[in-house]
Amino acid sequence: MVGNSTFSVIGSDVVITGNISAKVDLHIDGRVEGDISCASLVQGESSSIHGAITAETARLAGNVTGSVDARDLVITASAQVTGDVSYETITIEQGGHVDGQFRHKSKVAHSAASTLANPASGEDRPALLLSN
Repeated sequence: MVGNSTFSVIGSDVVITGNISAKVDLHIDGRVEGDISCASLVQGESSSIHGAITAETARLAGNVTGSVDARDLVITASAQVTGDVSYETITIEQGGHVDGQFRHKSKVAHSAASTLANPASGEDRPALLLSN
């Protein structure tokens, strides 16, 4: 290992049923049936993930069924993603497939502020709305 960098590998012969929470980088070549939360995720081409993914950075190359929330996201040519995607920066290689809605993280924050500023009919409007 170089420096303080730490990562965990889930091999191609491993099946995990349950959620994964890691403070380190994660490389998945196997199958995960559950939500994943980690610093950085690298998914192998033969891997499948059925659950929500939350990571600072993610490089997806296999099958994903579930939402993806990553600051920096790369969807490779071999990736098949079914679910909504939230990102700050995104790269989709030619051939990468996504079936879901895309939301830029600034739009998610703006949408929440908009809901406060424009409540549903019949609700009181706030006297003062403060936002950044």
